Amino acid sequence: MIHNQLKIAGRTDVKVGIMQPYFLPYVGYFQLISAVDIFVLYDNIKYTKKGWINRNRMLRNNEDVIFSVPLKNASDQTYIVDRLISDEFDGQKLYRQFEAAYKNAPYFPAVQPLLQEILNSKEKNLFQFLSISVKIICRYLEISTRILTSSDFESQPQLSGQERVLSICRDLQATQYINPIGGVALYSKDAFIQHRIALHFLQSRYPSYTQFGADFLPWLSIIDVLMFNSRDSLMSQLPTEFELI
Repeated sequence: MIHNQLKIAGRTDVKVGIMQPYFLPYVGYFQLISAVDIFVLYDNIKYTKKGWINRNRMLRNNEDVIFSVPLKNASDQTYIVDRLISDEFDGQKLYRQFEAAYKNAPYFPAVQPLLQEILNSKEKNLFQFLSISVKIICRYLEISTRILTSSDFESQPQLSGQERVLSICRDLQATQYINPIGGVALYSKDAFIQHRIALHFLQSRYPSYTQFGADFLPWLSIIDVLMFNSRDSLMSQLPTEFELI
């Protein structure tokens, strides 16, 4: 059981983060993963049409352009884990879009194999595809955080919102829960304290970097960050370029 594994590891302070998976998300997502001991990916949560689960933004001709993974039609009530990628999705076509956009970026040669590995995947399950891509990028950045899937251990998946997060934290014997800053209005520090869990919000302050000489466009896909920053510099900055509130 997860409880016993944590006790064996001798952990007295366990930091947990919980998010749904996204396709090549922005740098703050990976700052959150690096800031916690256990990162939980929701698989048994409803897919959101207008969200960023299967799409993101890249830089092309000094403008932000949306890229996406098309999905097969399904009910709006369908969980992410039950959504399937469309047979029309062509990973190599998307790779060529990245190549055209970033071939002159300084770290394109280093990132190219990473992109190929992700986009060559034959996985048709959306959750598995996204989970694999997140783990590939974590491997590249040497983020060693333990990544779990909610349905593998969650004791009360019927809960929602703050109560569900608290339930997962209790399942994992968390002493701290860290959430992106966008969730400030969703969670109460007092409610977490009642369960002896400290609640923090991660405010990313990742610095601007040179793209192609035009005005800097922030918060694009992690791929943009990787194209213009060395892996060593990213590995040193990920744990420091944020504030816990």
